[in-house]
Amino acid sequence: MKKPLFALLLLVLVSACGSGGGGNNNTPPVGGPTPAEQLAADLQGLSLDALYADSFAALITRSPEAIVWQSLESVYPLASVTLDDLSDSYQRDTYAMYQVVLDALHSYDRSALDAEGQLNYDIYEWYLQDVVDQLEFIYYDFVATYSIFGVQEDTRQLFTEVHPLATLQDAENYITRLNLVEQKFDQLIDHLELQRQNGVVEPALSMQIAINQVSALAQGGTLSNPYYTNFVAGIASIPGLSNAQRSDLESRAFSAVDGGVKRAYQQLRSSLQNLLSNAPPSIGVGQYARGGDYYTYKLRHHTTTDLTAAEIHQLGLDELIRIQAEMRLIFDQLGYPQNETVTQLFARVAADGGIIPAANVLSTYEDIIDLAEQRVDEAFDIFPSANVIVIPDEFGGYYIGPSFDGTRPGAFYAGTSTDQPWFQMRSLAYHEAVPGHHTQVAIAMEQDVPAFRKGGRFTAFVEGWALYAERLAWELGWHEDDPYSNLGRLQYEALRAARLVMDTGIHNLGWSFDEAVQFNRDAIGWSLGESQGAAARYSVWPGQATAYMIGMLQILDARQRAMDELGGQFDIKAFHRAVLSNGAVPLALLDTVVDRYIAETLGMP
Repeated sequence: MKKPLFALLLLVLVSACGSGGGGNNNTPPVGGPTPAEQLAADLQGLSLDALYADSFAALITRSPEAIVWQSLESVYPLASVTLDDLSDSYQRDTYAMYQVVLDALHSYDRSALDAEGQLNYDIYEWYLQDVVDQLEFIYYDFVATYSIFGVQEDTRQLFTEVHPLATLQDAENYITRLNLVEQKFDQLIDHLELQRQNGVVEPALSMQIAINQVSALAQGGTLSNPYYTNFVAGIASIPGLSNAQRSDLESRAFSAVDGGVKRAYQQLRSSLQNLLSNAPPSIGVGQYARGGDYYTYKLRHHTTTDLTAAEIHQLGLDELIRIQAEMRLIFDQLGYPQNETVTQLFARVAADGGIIPAANVLSTYEDIIDLAEQRVDEAFDIFPSANVIVIPDEFGGYYIGPSFDGTRPGAFYAGTSTDQPWFQMRSLAYHEAVPGHHTQVAIAMEQDVPAFRKGGRFTAFVEGWALYAERLAWELGWHEDDPYSNLGRLQYEALRAARLVMDTGIHNLGWSFDEAVQFNRDAIGWSLGESQGAAARYSVWPGQATAYMIGMLQILDARQRAMDELGGQFDIKAFHRAVLSNGAVPLALLDTVVDRYIAETLGMP
């Protein structure tokens, strides 16, 4: 799934260092109350339900981009058309607001609540405390790194994949926001300098990749710039626009991109180039002062458990042994040699399983998802009303959830620029779409629960569910008579186990980049380039990669416990309904959800 910047709960504050906008209305007048002081006053004397609604509204509107991402302007109207405010003062004001809400929540008597009320309380408390705990590490995240992990790419995707362009007003808003990109990047650059002053500069290896990517937009022609080409394509479908209006809009968008947007990328490139001389040659956050404490926080944030780095590392090694043994059984059934490396064996799998030409990749994924939707009622009796579509992408491999207002379906972005080996395609589609991310995320958004639970994106639950979905498809027989796709499933599962080892190796044990790359090649059989990409990703996003396997294992453990306690009363459909209808939860609270399901089932006549 795409990085949690889409999360209503995690907001941009958590993943991209701030929220708000250049013209935000949250800046207090001179001598007036701070945003946190005003919020504290506003929350006085409310019922708990009103506290949830009003406090969440105050927090979510700190990020106007989150409102746009989720098409929530009708629910949370924005005072102005703006982008997120990444300034240090705005960040700190926002953290203070989270602390105010947490303090306010603690003023209510949890013991007086019923089971559902206590679950609401506990989820909100966990989320708020997690954000508050991040404040002491405000300068540790690599916020201008490469690919989907940096603010610059988040911003591009906001404009090119999410921003509405259905009306003339949408077009005007788009241009207004284009003219704010430079201000946002100035704030990002200020943040990078504050990081440097606090002893944190992104490692040179990944920073150089970021510089290369930023340079492409800084130097490229405006007519081919995605900020501009997306706008031109979008307004072509707006009904009722005259040629003069369309020409005027295109001219103003061109000026904004040719001016402020390109300057923003040019200035960011210069800033990163200047920082490169201070960038450490080694990877891993353990090299920074308090880097170990930061990594402990990131593990708790992403896994929503208290597992230590050492425990996670050993868990990965143990799971790899199990998975590789399961692979070997299928290799033997296929008559593959025992003296070949994992890389050689999977080269055989790719060749024998078949290659899907690039021109057919999109339709193949659509066919896989269509068949999954036809069979998903074998294990589910709860389904999302939102559709999921497949969108071609140069690289792909991620999912963006539907908008809350129903105007945008869920989207699986699939890499369609090159031929794809068949053996990997089924599990990837199950993970990203049905019964994985789309099934879980879209169902959660449609539940009658407080707003903060509808869009929860606790990493271990969300990614754990998607990995569980890959395994569930195998359990349901969807890989029957297709050993190559089953090996694809096991390779993906091995990848998630290897991540436990590599992430902790990089950030806790001081592994070099080359050590991490070689481990990935030996463990799962990926190519040199793929393994380098994996190691680079884990190096700039500490802890996130550990969430998948930990989440799946805890869901499987919860399911087994339900099966053991319920015996013949266990129903896989009822179990999935209980888990999905409660939305994403911290793994620390998953047992609470499953305990309720067990108790309610045992109480039935």
